[in-house]
Amino acid sequence: MATSTAAATSHKPFRVIAAASIGNALEWYDIAVYAIFATVLSKVFFPAQDETVSLLLTLGTFGVSFLIRPIGAVVLGAYADRAGRKASLTLSIRLMVLGTAIICLMPSYETVGLVAPIGILLARLIQGFSAGGEFGSATAFMVEHLPGRRGFVASWQFASQGLSTLVSAGMGVLLTAALTPEQLESWGWRIPFAVGLLVGPVGYYIRRFVDEAPEFTATQTTEPHSPVRTVLRTQKARILLVVGALLVSTVLNYTITYMPTYAIKQLGLPASTSFAATLATGIVLTVVTPLAGHLSDKIGRVTLMGVFAALILLLIYPIFATLVAFPGFGVMVGMMLLIGLLKACYFGALPALMSELFPTETRATGMSIGYNIGVSVFGGFTPFISTWLIGLTGTSLAPSFYLMFAAAASLLSLVVIRRRLGLR
Repeated sequence: MATSTAAATSHKPFRVIAAASIGNALEWYDIAVYAIFATVLSKVFFPAQDETVSLLLTLGTFGVSFLIRPIGAVVLGAYADRAGRKASLTLSIRLMVLGTAIICLMPSYETVGLVAPIGILLARLIQGFSAGGEFGSATAFMVEHLPGRRGFVASWQFASQGLSTLVSAGMGVLLTAALTPEQLESWGWRIPFAVGLLVGPVGYYIRRFVDEAPEFTATQTTEPHSPVRTVLRTQKARILLVVGALLVSTVLNYTITYMPTYAIKQLGLPASTSFAATLATGIVLTVVTPLAGHLSDKIGRVTLMGVFAALILLLIYPIFATLVAFPGFGVMVGMMLLIGLLKACYFGALPALMSELFPTETRATGMSIGYNIGVSVFGGFTPFISTWLIGLTGTSLAPSFYLMFAAAASLLSLVVIRRRLGLR
């Protein structure tokens, strides 16, 4: 019996991380696949006389889905604070699978006309609603299971995003190498979405059979509880701090998913080169993020994040200048590896810091609202804003301007968090 108990305890961190991260991984896999294959999807679902208009419609649909995320944050976040983290996580993964299935099975514009782009928009809205409650519920679930290792365990929320980038970029490399452009546009683009469908049942099974977070269970009472009202009445400033701290991370996230399109359209590089560079970035994000989370448990979240926010502010313009001046496989891979390293070291500590800004009773709601406002307003439209800025300024360096603004805003938020809340 003692041996059995020890085995269960030793496997608990793995079960908790797997249960909380797999939905986040599926969400980001779908996001990355959509962005990576944006040029193909624009021809299949949003054909137009002007290729730029077609691409903007595709990226606009990508961004519009983020507008519903705050609604999902309120609904599913509050559900997690009332009914439990486990119940919310189980519901969100069901919705993710539904959205992915619609995209995977949707006929082309040529076949069904306007039904096709409307169906894609509906699928992205379902995915956006689901993703809105996923982050806060999953992060709260992890940090409340292992409060002594918050930085490390919560970092897997974002490490799973790196893994998703890795797998989605790998699909891009494989499919562009194995299929002709005609095959890719005809049916090949459906393969990565079909792969995403396979993850859903696995995630649902794992979540169904994991225990509820003990810290959450200990705070439950029979008194009526309205986490949304509490957050909006007394914790608005903390939501703003979450948005600020998140800003550079979410803009970097979507810049990475935008880079294949940027490399093809602005640098004239082949698709295989851009996918390989994104693949390399995914490896860095997957490996380095948990290490950064562990380090934040030792030296402090704000300290670690402040250093790398400053480095992003200083280095992002030279990175894009190097890419534009010397476009090529080696330079593209090298610069994307550097971007991945900077991002991993910043956002490895971010989920734990966000969780520490709210008490247990409102943690899922507060994090979900703050996270999704930040992602919706500043992150999801990054590919669109980058494309628009390039057209407005006439320079391929324009995406770096948006990233510099994001880094400066995040630095300011971290200063406020340290001085006013005393978090280190």
